[in-house]
This record gives sequence, C-alpha cells and structure tokens, in this order.
Amino acid sequence: MLVRTEDSWKEAGFGSFTPVQERVIPLLLDGRDVLVESPTGTGKTLAYAIPLIEKMSTEKKLPQAIILAPSKELSMQILDVVQSWGKPGGVRAASIIGGANPKRQLEKLKKQPHIIVGTPGRILELIKQKKIKTHEVRTLILDEADQLFLPEHTQSINDIIKSTLADQRQLALFSATLPKEIEEQGKALMKNAEVVRVERDTQAASNVKHQYMVCESREKIDLIRKIVRMDSMKKEKSLAFMREVRDVLTATEKLNYKNLEIAPLHSDLTKEERAASMRKFRKGDLPLMLATDVATRGLDITDVTYVIHMDLADDLDQYIHRSGRTGRAGAPGTVLSFVSPMEVKQIKRYARDLEADLEEVTIYRGEWETVKQ
Repeated sequence: MLVRTEDSWKEAGFGSFTPVQERVIPLLLDGRDVLVESPTGTGKTLAYAIPLIEKMSTEKKLPQAIILAPSKELSMQILDVVQSWGKPGGVRAASIIGGANPKRQLEKLKKQPHIIVGTPGRILELIKQKKIKTHEVRTLILDEADQLFLPEHTQSINDIIKSTLADQRQLALFSATLPKEIEEQGKALMKNAEVVRVERDTQAASNVKHQYMVCESREKIDLIRKIVRMDSMKKEKSLAFMREVRDVLTATEKLNYKNLEIAPLHSDLTKEERAASMRKFRKGDLPLMLATDVATRGLDITDVTYVIHMDLADDLDQYIHRSGRTGRAGAPGTVLSFVSPMEVKQIKRYARDLEADLEEVTIYRGEWETVKQ
C-alpha cells in the first residue's frame, strides 16, 4: 500500500485494488500519460486520486494538479473523494465550477489548494484572469473524457492543457467508454500514451437482470406510477432515464398530480434544486429519480436497485452507462427498458452484444409476471 493513503484505505475497509486501480496507479506514479476505459463503478476515481495524492508536494503553494469534469455534480463528487483521501496527508483541494459564486471561489484559491477540481469553462476563465496559475501543474486528469471532448468543451480543454508546461505535463483521460475518435484526440495531446482497457466484470454483471416491457409512449408515465407503487417495489431505489428535459418536466408534473413525489434531475434545475433532489433520493426519502443522461453523467448514486430506461437508449454505450448505475461492485440489480413493438429488436441486440439474458415482463394484478416466449 502507498504511504500517504494507507490509513485512509484501511479506514475505508478496502481490500485489494480493483483491476483498473491495479493497472493505472503504477503508470500514473511513473509519470506516464494514460487513456483509460473502464466500466462505471470499477473504482476509476481512486485510480487517479491515489497517485495524485501520493505525488503532491504539500509545501508548495501553487496548484500541482487539475481534474476536469463535465458537470458540477461530478466535480463535487470527485472533490469529496480527493478531500477525504488527501486530508490526512495534508493535501488540500478546491472546487472551481460554473454557476458558483466567483468571490467564494477566489477565497478558496487563497487557501492555496494543491489540487483543483472543476468544470472547464470556469477554470479556464480564472486561468485567463491569472487567478489560477498553472506553471506548477504537473498532472491533468480528464474524467468522463468522452463528454469533455464534445464540441462545447473542446476549445476550453485544449486551452487549459496549453496553459501548462508541455515538458513537465502528465495527461490522463478516463471514461466508461472510449470511442476511437476520442482515443485519437487524446493521443494527439499526449506523449507515448498507454491505453488501458478494463473489461466488464462478467461475474458482477451476472447479478444484474435485464428485462423489457412492450408499451406505447402514452402509457409510460402511468406504467412508472404503477411500478413505484407495487408492493414488491416498496424497498427498491429506482433511477429512470428519459431523453429530453421537457419529457422529465412533463412526467414529473403528471406524477406529482397523481400524488407521487419523485426526485427530478435535469439541466434546467438550479444548483439548489438539483442538490435537494440528490439529497432526498440518496437518503431514500423518494422512491424514484427521473433524470436525463447529461444530468447523471459520472454521478455515484449508491444502492440503486432498478434502472429504468423509460426511453430506450440510443446506442449500446448509452445503455451501458445508464445500466451501470445498478449492480455496482457485484450487488444485485435490475435493468428494465420500456420499448415500443418496433424497438424489441434493438433491446434484444443490446442484450446479445452484452451476452446478457433478457426477459420480457408485464404487470399482472399488481405484480411482476414473466411473458413466456
């Protein structure tokens, strides 16, 4: 075990490293540039947080590492991990995110954090204002890299990277899925990058059931209401996905009208509203979180037992991202997709590609029933 993080590791009750940690930590400690693809829930955050913390020179007063994330929520989640593991060794971290009070963020910078975590736009803004000095930054981490290389972030990412010194810069990209074009973009910015791909744990995946229900679009909201109110679902924690913000808004309004309070999560909510939704859902006060994909990207929501695709995933990568919210670390879980008759072939193709068993279910007299094929 590494020296600075050893006590934290023991206190957290962890045993051995996960496969991604085992492969990535030595590379980062060795100063290598890495591109990492590893499924959701496999320990990617600690795979980069541990070597970052180990390498910090706590006597220095300028930032030595920047961690970029595509959303405020993921940034705060990463910050929690870095602070809890870094604090015993004297490592300071601060979040710099869009939408937060700029004056408060400047106050955070006055405390001389060693690691800065945040969203690209605000971090670049403060670099340009010379409020964040990057000449001591040795490591840049891009978490959820496939989202960070979307057109709206690409220029900011490139400018942040260019603000650091090329001859001393270490760059690491992490994602649950690493498409070829993202890999190529990453390699263009790196020096002799090592590509690390960690396969899905088939044993853990086998604890997740994959199911589908055939229905029409107009039936979905009533179906979700029935599902949440089923006796067998009373103790379940369900996370449902819809494609568009407007659909989440409509569904939330209709479910509230039916006296079913749920936790919405979408980009139109204020920071406070999003935090309130997350808090209530995490505590188990509300049985269902209804979200768009962007809103939940990278979030670590524990104990989710059901993932419901109210709108079928557009492709296999999206299906994997969503479905990975349940069955984490080998825990049991269920993935349920609402599909139209025309989408049955698509959901069967996803299951075949994942080598997962798939069953059709329906609701009969208030309980689940398997449809015999």
